[in-house]
Amino acid sequence: MPDNSSISVLSSDKDSLNKAGALFIDYLTSVRRLSLHTIAAYKADLNHFYRHCESSDRQTLSSIDSEWIRQYTAKLHRQGLAPKSIQRKLSSIRSFFNFTNQYMEGHALSVDHNPADGIRAPKANKKLPVTMDVDQVKGLLDNALIRPAQSATSKTASETDSKLSIRDKAIMETFYAAGLRLAELASLNIHDIDLSQAQSLITVTGKGNKQRILPLGQAAISAIQHWLTERPTMATADEPALFVSTRGTRLSHRAIQQRLKVATQHLEYQQNLHPHMLRHSFASHMLESSGDLRAVQELLGHANLSTTQIYTHLDFQHLASVYDDAHPKAQRTAEQIHADNEVREAASQNNNDDPNKSDNAKKSDNDHAH
Repeated sequence: MPDNSSISVLSSDKDSLNKAGALFIDYLTSVRRLSLHTIAAYKADLNHFYRHCESSDRQTLSSIDSEWIRQYTAKLHRQGLAPKSIQRKLSSIRSFFNFTNQYMEGHALSVDHNPADGIRAPKANKKLPVTMDVDQVKGLLDNALIRPAQSATSKTASETDSKLSIRDKAIMETFYAAGLRLAELASLNIHDIDLSQAQSLITVTGKGNKQRILPLGQAAISAIQHWLTERPTMATADEPALFVSTRGTRLSHRAIQQRLKVATQHLEYQQNLHPHMLRHSFASHMLESSGDLRAVQELLGHANLSTTQIYTHLDFQHLASVYDDAHPKAQRTAEQIHADNEVREAASQNNNDDPNKSDNAKKSDNDHAH
């Protein structure tokens, strides 16, 4: 809790927003010990709010009420700020007023509750997760051990690259086999893998330190076993992590993300690969094959079924294809299907061959397509 002697400064400054904000940031830094990145986000949000208040000569805590914050939210929405960004700013303001109510002595709030309570940002349109189809995943994993020629010519460099390739394949196979989050994979330890049973299992610690036990497919088992033969030559003594860096310690989140990007550089699939894309692909493929939403929820470690339901929207193209093939009033002739395919191929060829279209424009097209 902040020192009351420092908080009493407010009494002589007529509950100044800026003074209260400085004390709040000090509280986040010294008491809650938040990361520098998080504190910077709080500062940016609150500074924006302060500037808005000062523009209307509202510079004290007592001058801020729920209606004022509601007007501020509406202004952000009119300016085109994304709903998630508005939601974050409201969260920062809400935390700030919680602090003033709970810790600050001598403040002069006009109300004894948080003026930001009950105010919600506009609903955000949910973006569908980006996934790879089964053939793309198969191409990625089947070629994970194939690397382009290395610039380094030394035997040591070649051996190290080979070990990293084996490790990276095990990482990707595990991501896809178990549908893991990045933090879940990075936190895996040797003892979390049980390959001794008829059905190999992996123990995962997810959000809220909740554990779940998941099966592993044969491809992932083989990749992990291959990596385990190389791991002792890289890991430091007593390092429990399953996946380690060249320094012999646990592989960081950032390093895993970078290695996945490297994995796609020599493949036809050029979209940046990130851990959640493999998790999304796992969920989509499992749901498409089984139709068991509740089972997929358990495998993913979702607390709420509604979180898993987003994957029911992903396979629309597959459903549309089934509809076209099965519905008596929707069936198209072979000539119609062939004509549609030719139109799509021509459009794609024109887009790629147009010399007047910038690389950025092409990238934008690709982004919208996915």
